[in-house]
Amino acid sequence: MTSGDLERGTKNRGNSSNFPLYYVETAEKQWTSWLIPMFVVANIAVFIVVMYVNDCPKKNLGSERSCVAKFLGRFSFQPLKENPLFGPSSATLEKMGALEWNKVVRGDQGWRLITCMWLHAGVIHVLANMLSLVFIGIRLEQQFGFVRVGLIYLVSGFGGSIFSSLFIQRNISVGASGALFGLLGAMLSELLTNWTIYSNKIAALLTLVVIIAINLAVGILPHVDNFAHIGGFFTGFLLGFVLLLRPQFGWVESRHFHAAAPVKSKHKAYQYVFLLAAAVLLIVGFTLGLLMLFKGENGNDHCSWCHYLSCVPTSKWNCENR
Repeated sequence: MTSGDLERGTKNRGNSSNFPLYYVETAEKQWTSWLIPMFVVANIAVFIVVMYVNDCPKKNLGSERSCVAKFLGRFSFQPLKENPLFGPSSATLEKMGALEWNKVVRGDQGWRLITCMWLHAGVIHVLANMLSLVFIGIRLEQQFGFVRVGLIYLVSGFGGSIFSSLFIQRNISVGASGALFGLLGAMLSELLTNWTIYSNKIAALLTLVVIIAINLAVGILPHVDNFAHIGGFFTGFLLGFVLLLRPQFGWVESRHFHAAAPVKSKHKAYQYVFLLAAAVLLIVGFTLGLLMLFKGENGNDHCSWCHYLSCVPTSKWNCENR
């Protein structure tokens, strides 16, 4: 990238492979992705620090359960019966900033709503989330720049934390999944609000909806915080309408026509309607969510069936303590 402006990039020339096949506008700028890789590095670095603090050999000295991968020394993992994801203990995660309702509401530790999205329960957890972040986030950052994508990621993670705290109040929660689902939600609203610049619209929409549905369906398994997924998804979905507007198809070319030729408006009227409605819903949603949370309300008291969104009991597992 030759420009000194970190958020500006070179123009997309021709049919770049970084754009989905159904995207047809050719005059959009493309940014160099650096923020998403930095997020990946930060998450991995935090996990290493957490494992250092965990120090399984010292904490489990004299215990019948032995640490996993002892050759790693103080970075070895908790016994698999305690943490099957190859990671630290729950006590360590709580100490390092995991989301825990009692500490947030009664302990005045609201900062946990943010710190929890940088923590992961184990190697499997952090690898799965970081691979997803690379595949989803880099494409979005290349198209929309680090400012907008960074805002969607962070605000969606915060929204997911709030929603999770309203419904899960007896367990701790960690992970970047809420922020990741926010990026998925933003991809969906971006497709809807910029409908005129895409070809094969229905195929693109169905593909994205199937991907989102599969990921949300995984959240009904036990020990998965689907409330963070749902909260993050809807936050990102609304933010996409606000932050990811593109000019309507043909607007860029119309600016170069003869002065006497009519120039298309930059955006469609429905795009502004979506933007306004999404902005209002975001403000109302965050306000109500934070008020309910710090008043100590339990979302399950207002929605008797909502617990099924995060865990569906079967003959193979139960959903106690959710």
